[in-house]
Amino acid sequence: MDDKKVVMYSTPACHFCQMTKEFLEEKGISYTDHDVSADAEKRQEMLEKSKQMSVPVIFVGDRMLIGFDKNKLSEALGIGT
Repeated sequence: MDDKKVVMYSTPACHFCQMTKEFLEEKGISYTDHDVSADAEKRQEMLEKSKQMSVPVIFVGDRMLIGFDKNKLSEALGIGT
C-alpha cells in the first residue's frame, strides 16, 4: 500500500464497521476511527463529507467508500483481498 491515509467513521453497534476494522487489522493497515455515536463533531463532519448517516464511511486518501465492500476497499488500498 502506498501512503494513503485511512479514516473511518463508524459506530460500535455496526456489524459492517466491525468487519471493516477486522479486515484492515488482518491486512496490517493502520487507520483512524471516529465513533460517530459518541462524537457529535465527527458525526457532523461525516454528514458534510458523505451527505448521509449510514456507516461505515471510509476514506482511503481522498476516495470515499460507503459500507464494507472487501473488493472495493482492497482496490482503494492497492492490496489483494
